[in-house]
Amino acid sequence: MFGGVEMPDRGAGPPSPVDRRYPQEDFWSTQERLLDLGVRAEELGFDSYWVAEHHFQHEGYEVVPNGILFGAFLAARTTSLRIGTLFNIVPQWHPLRLAEDFATLHNLSGGRAIFGVGRGTVPREVETLSGFGTSVGSFDNPDQASADARNREVFEEAMEVIRVAWSEEHFSFRGNYYELPPLGTADRGGVAERLTLIPRPRYPYEIWQAVTSPPTLDYVPRAGHGAVFWNLHHTFLARSWQKYAELWAKHQGGTLEPGANRMLVLNIRVEDSHELAWSRARPGHDEFWKFLGPYGWSRGYMGPDGKAAPPGLVPSLEESVEQRAWIIGTADEVAAGLDFYRQELGLQNLLVFPNFPGDPYSETEDQMARIAEQVLPLVQP
Repeated sequence: MFGGVEMPDRGAGPPSPVDRRYPQEDFWSTQERLLDLGVRAEELGFDSYWVAEHHFQHEGYEVVPNGILFGAFLAARTTSLRIGTLFNIVPQWHPLRLAEDFATLHNLSGGRAIFGVGRGTVPREVETLSGFGTSVGSFDNPDQASADARNREVFEEAMEVIRVAWSEEHFSFRGNYYELPPLGTADRGGVAERLTLIPRPRYPYEIWQAVTSPPTLDYVPRAGHGAVFWNLHHTFLARSWQKYAELWAKHQGGTLEPGANRMLVLNIRVEDSHELAWSRARPGHDEFWKFLGPYGWSRGYMGPDGKAAPPGLVPSLEESVEQRAWIIGTADEVAAGLDFYRQELGLQNLLVFPNFPGDPYSETEDQMARIAEQVLPLVQP
């Protein structure tokens, strides 16, 4: 779930995303509704439930600032559901605070937390919250190359800190950005030379990372993280899917099963008829791309020349379905779309996205039930 407010006027055209404003009451009611849907996800038999981390979005698109804190409340209302943030934006956190908070949720939930990490999308969030004034760019935007490189350096070093803190009883760290503990830190008449994270995870944990650029695709298997792919033309996806397996074998040893350690996110809308699915999907689809197209989210689409689409593309619903990034239709049509990826990729980990920006949550709950009860039983084992 993005976790956006309901928008009766969602769709292409006005209002512009930058013109949207919502009151605090709408943000609060959205967060309450997201908790209700997390409980419903467990009732429907879903394995996990994910929300996004975003900040300062008075426009109403993503209004959960802390997926870990949100997850603690959801864990108290569920018994088996696994809970993740897609994604914790690492450059916006001090890595030790992030490591502590995740470990606390993971331990108190009995090992049900999933650690999702990313580098960010929105400059006003990253620049405001980063201790180093880090911004964010995209790989294919030359004007932001320096911001992207610095963000990547901070992210990778912060992940080193988190792994060390989780794996060692006592640790210190000296990097380009983090010095832990700082040299000369007074400590009860002496000097602090090492730290102990309290708590550390008591249960095995998974790390999943967004993969949206070639440098990240190189890094993720080397670091041992699972890879999350979203909004890609199916041929680009298959290429990256295989590249990850090759790099995993190189850096980690061994051979992965076809779908292991990789997750596909698919935007899904299912209705009783093909026409109804398309008509109900279109407003949320168009709001999605009106909001995210300028951030470069469509760079995984294929252009008419067979190469990556130009930065800033705002695709139509027809283009998104043609790319196989969105699956829209009847239960049979959606199941066939999922079977395509089962056969093409050996898909094991599927994250369904049933709530497009601005959609009413009554429709989202209906979509969750349709996917669980009508679509997934049709997918070939």
